[in-house]
Amino acid sequence: MAYLGEEIKKLGFGLMRLPRLNDETIDLEQVKQMVDLFLSKGFTYFDTAWAYPGSEDAIRQALVERYPREKFQLATKNAAWINCKTREDAIAQFETSLRQTGAGYFDFYLLHNLGETRTEFFERFKMWDFVAEKKREGKIKHVGFSFHSTPAELDEILTAHPEAEFVQLQINYADWENPAIQSRGCYEVARKHGKPIVIMEPIKGGMLANPPDEVAAVFKAANSDVSLASWAIRFAASLDGVITVLSGMSTLEQMQDNVAYMENFKRLDKSERATVEEARKVLAGIPIIPCTTCNYCAKVCPQNIGISGSFTAHNVFTLYKNKSFAENQYKWLVEMHGKQSAGKCVKCGACVKVCPQHIKIPAELVKVAATFGR
Repeated sequence: MAYLGEEIKKLGFGLMRLPRLNDETIDLEQVKQMVDLFLSKGFTYFDTAWAYPGSEDAIRQALVERYPREKFQLATKNAAWINCKTREDAIAQFETSLRQTGAGYFDFYLLHNLGETRTEFFERFKMWDFVAEKKREGKIKHVGFSFHSTPAELDEILTAHPEAEFVQLQINYADWENPAIQSRGCYEVARKHGKPIVIMEPIKGGMLANPPDEVAAVFKAANSDVSLASWAIRFAASLDGVITVLSGMSTLEQMQDNVAYMENFKRLDKSERATVEEARKVLAGIPIIPCTTCNYCAKVCPQNIGISGSFTAHNVFTLYKNKSFAENQYKWLVEMHGKQSAGKCVKCGACVKVCPQHIKIPAELVKVAATFGR
């Protein structure tokens, strides 16, 4: 289907989680094999970012230097909120990306991870004006942004910047009704504004390739011959208005699985949609801390503890038993947001008095501190 004048199949190659060798350098030879297979099956969309260590360099060697430029679409991103003190610092990221990818131009260029305090950096440095200028110069074909925040904030940004041609959103069946992510709400806002959508995290960082046993059982009962990851990606790709669904593939085997069921993509039928909904309800029914991220607690906490972020990270660990992924969530949602860790709780009880969900917050923070060691 054509979006924004581009003919793009519904699977995109996300380049954030490329395969690594024992010394943690990117396995370039395996990336080349993955690129070759991806293109041979008719897929053309590659998504990288200035902030993905080694990714732009790797895709230059595996893709740009080996295939005609017109045979693929390349997307990258500008993170003006990372180590940028001036507009020149932010603009330098674009020039670095051009050099590292060797692409000449970007088919899709995104302002990276708008939302919360990050949005202001793009406004302060007039990055919307900058990308419009680069589009006029032909260095960018389509301008958009990626986003991890609330539907209300997404609505504000799209209202302020109708020039955004597309938006990249975290959407998967696990987060569709999740109050901490609000995938459905963000999707509906983008649709209201008529913006095509690129979907990221359709497998929730790989978590939905190995969901809790109760959830896996639902899918296996419906069809034991397909991968659990395929249900997640097809759910996302079946939504209206989607340009492509990014899968952050880390092995050739993952690539082989994904292209097998997406080469001749068919939307979920009525029975399959019912299966996904049943799985989502089973997942939602697994006991976790019932935090809705209203953050009333944060407003009264004398220690500035990242309470909702702590609970979100702990819930990820409870559901998926993946300590590394949960740790990354904890670092991002708590520490990188300037909040104190769960272990700093002084048990004053102020948070309990304002919690609409009547969560025994100090007791839950003790569990979080035990899980993450701080």
